[in-house]
Amino acid sequence: MHRSWAAWVGAAVALAGAAAAQSERRDDWRADAPGVVRRITPADLPAPYASHSASNGPSVARRLDGAVPRVPAGFTVQLYASGLAMPRTMRVAPNGDVFLAESGADRVRVFRAPDGAARPAQSAVFATGVTMPFGLAFYPPGPDPHWLYVAGTDRVVRFPYRSGDLRASGPAEVIVRRLPEGGHWTRDIVAAPDGAHLFLSVGSGSNIAPGLAREAPRDLAAWQAQHGLGAAWGAEAGRAAVFMLDPLGEDVRTYATGLRNCSGEAIEPATGVLWCVTNERDGLGDNLPPDYATQVRQGAFYGWPWFYIGDHEDPRHRGERPDLAGQVSLPDVLIQAHSAPLGIAFYTGAMFPPDYRGDAFVALHGSWNRSERTGYKVIRLRFADGRPTGGYEDFLTGFVAGDSAVWGRPVGVAVAHDGALLVSEDGNDTIWRVSR
Repeated sequence: MHRSWAAWVGAAVALAGAAAAQSERRDDWRADAPGVVRRITPADLPAPYASHSASNGPSVARRLDGAVPRVPAGFTVQLYASGLAMPRTMRVAPNGDVFLAESGADRVRVFRAPDGAARPAQSAVFATGVTMPFGLAFYPPGPDPHWLYVAGTDRVVRFPYRSGDLRASGPAEVIVRRLPEGGHWTRDIVAAPDGAHLFLSVGSGSNIAPGLAREAPRDLAAWQAQHGLGAAWGAEAGRAAVFMLDPLGEDVRTYATGLRNCSGEAIEPATGVLWCVTNERDGLGDNLPPDYATQVRQGAFYGWPWFYIGDHEDPRHRGERPDLAGQVSLPDVLIQAHSAPLGIAFYTGAMFPPDYRGDAFVALHGSWNRSERTGYKVIRLRFADGRPTGGYEDFLTGFVAGDSAVWGRPVGVAVAHDGALLVSEDGNDTIWRVSR
């Protein structure tokens, strides 16, 4: 339910002013401000159940006229589009058109704006009929794609595309006919740099997959040989993983496992390596386990549901898979628990200062089960030579109106043709443009 948030604004502004000076001491939204740095390591993890797991979903307030997020000094933020239907993932075509998954309307929208324009000059519905679309990928990668792949919650399709198309010139062609439904519904898809295959992420159907021990396959080695190291079974078969598929969907194979919900994917431009941002599990306390951003290595297992952040065993699955200890890949960048990262994009533009080039932006949708609210912002991961350098820093903040209400929930991030950063949020269903 939307509520007026004017009563909270004064307190939020007053608290944010001191945030940068206490970035290492505060662990909720009050500390958020552009430039605040956080770094979480595996050594920082508390014990399971060190704090209570809260049910603390926010009220979504209406955005008042003139209200804008906060950005670092020297940057400008402007409203790019509004009145959308659950805007989620964005991808930018080689010609500069911005494609958006409007998940709440089962459609893909396209925006066209001249370079430097604060708002698009044209908006059109490119395609409809895909159930809860999320992932978008132009194929083949490069300057002249012929297809737009769309990952819906139940299948993957592709539409014919030529540069400049504002509407699909033909019907959807089904590439993956059936995906598991329910639970985490987002499905992202990106093309490998060489175009030989695409990466498709499918999240888990539950929080911790209860009852797996009772349903274990008789031949565990054979199961893992077919589905990947640590792959779950039963209702979670074919989930919590990244898959690799050929362009026609005729060869779908498991690429990596144990990723509870790899909700956003991107290719790191310097190395060509796949990265994803992952929502970790709930119920172990306010600060456990961290969400994360990580490179995704073929054949790697990232822990879910038996382990988290390396060899930390989930007590709810204690003793069920001791064979996996020592085989859990450690994520690259840990993010405050329950922040709910949903989108990632690497900065390849020239508008921002040179030290931004090659860094990653991650959209945090925000917590619902943490006693002190966190997330609801866009963060910056610093990179050097294709590798992260440490923690992360706040870039776009100000969506939280107070302890009980927020007016924005960031989802997608994309780098526009002119180098501006676009951010979608599905609290008030808007897109924002950050420029210099």
